[in-house]
Amino acid sequence: MDYFAESIKKAIRTVPDWPKPGVAFRDITTVLQDRTAFRKLIDAFVHRYHGHRIDAVAAVDARGFIIGSALAYELNASLVLIRKKGKLPFDTLVEDYELEYGTASVELHKDAFKPGDNVVLVDDLIATGGTMLAASRLIRRIGAEIVEVAAMIDLPDLGGSRKLQDEGLKVYTVCSFEGD
Repeated sequence: MDYFAESIKKAIRTVPDWPKPGVAFRDITTVLQDRTAFRKLIDAFVHRYHGHRIDAVAAVDARGFIIGSALAYELNASLVLIRKKGKLPFDTLVEDYELEYGTASVELHKDAFKPGDNVVLVDDLIATGGTMLAASRLIRRIGAEIVEVAAMIDLPDLGGSRKLQDEGLKVYTVCSFEGD
């Protein structure tokens, strides 16, 4: 585990049995509250994409906005918000996806990207991958290119990263909690 990953993983609080028994919730608020850990987190992403032509950072509602805004600023890229359905005021594209307990939808403004834009898609964590898959489909529908799907945390036991890779997407996470 590299320098960034080790210190960030240590800063993440695990809350047992929340929101229901048997779930180990990975609380990122402790990373955000720790100025050194938060800086290392953003630096990990900046170092990864510095020197690449990144036109936009697409951030997923809502914790992805935190990472995405700082990353977009540092990369001198635009910030595009992928929101839950009904939250964007202009013409949108909508993508539905499955949850373990039903369905949900995300949306994107139709004019968020130009065809051929290079985009990094960011969220706080990858669990089952449903939200990130839906977001990637929206981006591709506009004709933008996804350079990589990125997150602070991977929960590989839930299979989301594998699903994203199976869709032909490159995946980068700073740290993972496998079997923890």
